[in-house]
Amino acid sequence: MSSENTSFEQLNLHPSILRALEEAGYATPTPIQAQAIPEVLAGHDLMASAQTGTGKTAAFTLPALNLLATPHPSRSRGPRILVLTPTRELAAQVNEAARKYGKFIRARTVSIVGGMPYPLQNKLLSQPLDILVATPGRLLDHMERGRIDMSRLQMLILDEADRMLDMGFMPDVERICNALPAERQTLLFSATLDGNIGNIARQILRNPKTIQVAAQKEKHANIEQRLHFVDDMNHKNKLLEHLLIDADVNQAIVFTSTKRHADLLAEDLYAAGHKTAALHGDMTQGARNRTLTKLRHGDVRVLVATDVAARGIDVAGITHVINYDLPKFAEDYVHRIGRTGRAGKTGIAVSFASHADRYQVRKIEQFTGQRMEATVIAGFEPKRPAPRTDGPNDRPRSGKKPGGGYKGRNSNASGFRSDDNRSAHPRQGFGDRKPAGNGQRQDAGRGNFSDKKRTEGARRPRTFA
Repeated sequence: MSSENTSFEQLNLHPSILRALEEAGYATPTPIQAQAIPEVLAGHDLMASAQTGTGKTAAFTLPALNLLATPHPSRSRGPRILVLTPTRELAAQVNEAARKYGKFIRARTVSIVGGMPYPLQNKLLSQPLDILVATPGRLLDHMERGRIDMSRLQMLILDEADRMLDMGFMPDVERICNALPAERQTLLFSATLDGNIGNIARQILRNPKTIQVAAQKEKHANIEQRLHFVDDMNHKNKLLEHLLIDADVNQAIVFTSTKRHADLLAEDLYAAGHKTAALHGDMTQGARNRTLTKLRHGDVRVLVATDVAARGIDVAGITHVINYDLPKFAEDYVHRIGRTGRAGKTGIAVSFASHADRYQVRKIEQFTGQRMEATVIAGFEPKRPAPRTDGPNDRPRSGKKPGGGYKGRNSNASGFRSDDNRSAHPRQGFGDRKPAGNGQRQDAGRGNFSDKKRTEGARRPRTFA
């Protein structure tokens, strides 16, 4: 079914769901919604390939809620719908969508993820619920302790199954599936249906319908992608400073390779006067929720994050994504830049790369089917010409790793040697200007990065949310 001339009313959804959609301002389904919802309502198992930002959450949330419009004969407290997600942030997004679209059918939704206190989760699970959104590890823990009754489960949804596979969750997912009622409807959503995901789908699903929306090379047409080759850490930091003080930047996510790197960079940006917060897996769930809330309300302008934030964050105000460090996997590049340019808006994705990263750049190009043209900003030109990424010399030589460069004892995570007159530590100053005024924090968005001295009085907590 084409979405061009389709309305939600034509999809045979319950009037209470249509009322919630109208109140939310949605009238026309996206392609994945127009194709998936009728198949799910017809009772088929489904395996769907849909990229981030295509409306896939509503593609499974709406028909799941439609199932809840009909009362279940059993009065058990256990869920009728189970949604498994790879990350806490994605679980929160699904939970929010279920509550928004199910407000008029009074769907009772609970989210169970790692990082939440067990007493609170035990209390939530002791109450009647309709939809359970969970990460695999924590859910399996509760199931093994006998705290969840799955006897009346009717639908299982695996969201971003490829990510769960990458993160090593599939053994837990298989154990969960084996403990669920055999007579159920199963939906699997993934960025790709190739390889191991296809094999897993055949084991879990029964005669599924297959839907594929948007090939890799067709997505992100509304995102301008830029690549900057950098000489060293000092050069990279000056470029970052130049980008963040641009008036066109409303909100930005800066991706780093490690949790510690995210904390250190966030501290320096905060000391320079930016409204900054860090987000990574070592933070408690409460701290992560507070950070995301501040991001959505505009109280955080620059979020420094690891790949934990690459999926599940849907904030309309994010205009820029900056890959301070390139991702380890090319697939994560797609999900990172998908944090901008959402809901039909335009966005800008900037990636920094050393010459040692050229192999990883090539892998990203192969995965997306798009060429990443090197861009130069006047006044910030690299000393060395941009390397080729499409020739025989784009593979790492012995002793080097893709995306990370040389890993000797005098090197850092970005592939820059400390014994060749380059900065060896990410804490090297951002630019060569001194802090303005008397060292107090400046208005957000107008600060300059200190060279070696932190602004006086600036705190150094892990996060600034």
